[in-house]
Amino acid sequence: MNTSKSLNFRFSALLLITVGLALTRLFNASCATPLANFTPIGSMALFGGHYFSEKWKAYLLPLMTLWISDLFLNYFVYYHKLVFFYDGFYWTYGAFALATLIGSLIKKVNFRNVIMAAVAAALVHWIITDFGVWMEGRLYPKTATGLIACYVAAIPYMKNMLAGNLLFSAISFGLFEWAQQKYPRLQLISVQ
Repeated sequence: MNTSKSLNFRFSALLLITVGLALTRLFNASCATPLANFTPIGSMALFGGHYFSEKWKAYLLPLMTLWISDLFLNYFVYYHKLVFFYDGFYWTYGAFALATLIGSLIKKVNFRNVIMAAVAAALVHWIITDFGVWMEGRLYPKTATGLIACYVAAIPYMKNMLAGNLLFSAISFGLFEWAQQKYPRLQLISVQ
C-alpha cells in the first residue's frame, strides 16, 4: 500500500469531518436561542487535536474553520458587515486552542477518555471566555462579585457547550474510529 496515498486519504477524511462539524455551527447561530453555544466547535478542536498527526494542522484547521464560520456569522447574523475579529475574540480562540491541546492528550480513544476530554474542554471554555467577558468590563464590574455574577450568568451557555461537546465528540470520534476499522487506509501508519 502506498503510504503517501494512505496519508492523503486519511487527511481528506479528517478534513471532511472537521469541515462538516464547522458547517453545523451555522444552523444554531443566534445567541438568543435556548441552544446558544450548542455547537460542534469544541468537539472539532478535540477531534483535530487527537487525530491530526501534524500538530500545526491540529491547531490550524479547527481555528481556521472557526474563523471562517465567524466571518460568515458576523456578516449575516451579528454585525451585517465584514468583521474579521470581534472584540475579545482572543479569549474564545485561546479556549479552543486549549481544547485542541486537550484533544492531543487523549492517548486512547474510548468512551471514558472522550467524555473526560469533552467535559474538560467545556470547563476550560467557560472559565477562559467568561473571564474575558469580565475583564472587558462592559457587562460586569471588575470585582470578585462581578466575576462570580459573570460565571453564574454563563452557566446555561456552558451547559449547552458541554452538551454539544458530548454529542458531537461521540459522533465524530465514533464515526472515525468505526471508519478506521472498516477502511484500514484511514489508520495512522507509523513510519520508523
